[in-house]
Amino acid sequence: MQNLTKAQKARLAIRTFKTLADALTLRGYYKPSGRSGEKLAESLKLFAPEIYGSMSDPRVMELQGLEYVIDRMPKGIEKCNRIILTGHEDFQNTSFEQVVPLKRRRLSYVVSEKEICFVITKGLTEIYDILTHITFLNIEALKIQQQICDKEGGTCSEWHDLGKAARGELTLEGAVLDQAIWNLSIILGRTYKETREIYESMNKTHHDQRYNNGLFSIIYDMGQRVISEMKSPDEHLTIYFTPSLQEMIAHHQYASAWAQVVKEHLHQRGLQERPLHIISANMHSVKNILYGAGTLKKMGESVPASLYDMIPALKGKEDEVGTFAEQYGFSFLADTSGSNIDVMVIDAAEIVNDILHPELTINIDYIQKAKPVIVVMDYAFGTQAFEVMDEFLCPCNFEEKTITFDVESISIMGKAGILPGKRGDIMLATAHVMEGTSHNYIVANDLRVEDFGGKADVYVGPMVTVLGTSLQNRDVLERFYSSSWKAVGLEMEGGHYQRAISAAVIQGHISNRVRIRYAYYASDNPLRGGQTLAAFSMGAEGIVPTYLITKILVQKILNPPVDRRCEL
Repeated sequence: MQNLTKAQKARLAIRTFKTLADALTLRGYYKPSGRSGEKLAESLKLFAPEIYGSMSDPRVMELQGLEYVIDRMPKGIEKCNRIILTGHEDFQNTSFEQVVPLKRRRLSYVVSEKEICFVITKGLTEIYDILTHITFLNIEALKIQQQICDKEGGTCSEWHDLGKAARGELTLEGAVLDQAIWNLSIILGRTYKETREIYESMNKTHHDQRYNNGLFSIIYDMGQRVISEMKSPDEHLTIYFTPSLQEMIAHHQYASAWAQVVKEHLHQRGLQERPLHIISANMHSVKNILYGAGTLKKMGESVPASLYDMIPALKGKEDEVGTFAEQYGFSFLADTSGSNIDVMVIDAAEIVNDILHPELTINIDYIQKAKPVIVVMDYAFGTQAFEVMDEFLCPCNFEEKTITFDVESISIMGKAGILPGKRGDIMLATAHVMEGTSHNYIVANDLRVEDFGGKADVYVGPMVTVLGTSLQNRDVLERFYSSSWKAVGLEMEGGHYQRAISAAVIQGHISNRVRIRYAYYASDNPLRGGQTLAAFSMGAEGIVPTYLITKILVQKILNPPVDRRCEL
């Protein structure tokens, strides 16, 4: 038998996980304790995602990975033994509580104390994301059970003490807290310091328990779920996939409704025949750059000389910026489709020079003549990017008339993992390589290193579009970086956006001369220890790269076009 490299083994494991996930979705259910569930866990351990750290080590709990997952899953997921993934459910008139994770916009409902239902609105990537998190939690829960239970089925004294802390029977202060953390560290196989750090980090994030329970409760409920499962077959964790989920996959149900709302808004404002510039970005940077200085002036506050120093001055003034912007061509569309993609529409012809920051170079005469319209759409999630962009670029019908929008540019900005550099650096895509498939897309990027004026380290090359942040493997990424691929980063949406753009060009929905711009700032480096997404967030560190990219995109849209393309 051929000896495979670590990278080849990891790629095989990733493909196996994806294939199993697809098959189980069609099958309709599986149990993590069953053969299919064990195969999923085996695959996840084999390709050992960087974000899950020491998950594959049976001796210790993975704490940073646990915090990462808990922040992205609904409250109480750790004790549920019945999890349902569905495509469409109307829970508006029920007693079920809607729960939203702290750091992932996904729709879920608490059906009962041990049952949660996820409404999948973002396609296959969301399914993979949920299943990897569930598999991770189950692997860690089994570690806890093995640590606390003896051969006769009894539990250790540390577990009994943890139960008291989880139930609120102890006042967790001073020496009592120190003892509780020490007991917990024994169960987790971690040092007191490591356990204390994760306790304090989670306590700071979830101190009011709005988004999730505290560390003591989470660990206790994870262990108790497995203990209950081993005592009774009825308590086995089971994941169900409803027929409505199976039917909606790849049918663009939510994306179609989303795109229709945006197009109707453009039509109602009479913008359907104006040159359109689409930006996939966050919901603050474009608005702040265009309207932040004017807002501060109107409020009687000084405008910092540096554009980047202005951004902290706008903190807590989101409503004021929005109200001011509405006077100069701005409108906000909160998502109603379930796609969780909000939209901002900016009629640039209504922008005047007096409201702009001095560092922003815009040709007012040009925008008065060209009258460009900017549509800023919030970040999509994985394969959802193809669905929403594909639907948005399609012609539509209003008043028995077919309208094809005049799309002049499409800009994709966001954060991504970097391979050769460090956090805060910038990557410009020359191609997107789809991990796990043979699909690759060349990008005629309308951005160059010189555009950034030496204000950041900029790397140019192919980007790997991965199946999910939870499926990053060091060996596979190292292969993409060091081989002839010469990849500079990894992200989740670019290849899917480009697939939709290429399809729209082929179908004649947009011109083949549409300007494409891809720029990412590095939020992590999965090849460097301590710089994964699970390690820590960027915070203020991300202001300069985010707003540097935004500034360049806005200036390219609101100035006469220059015929340039990004070069290798």
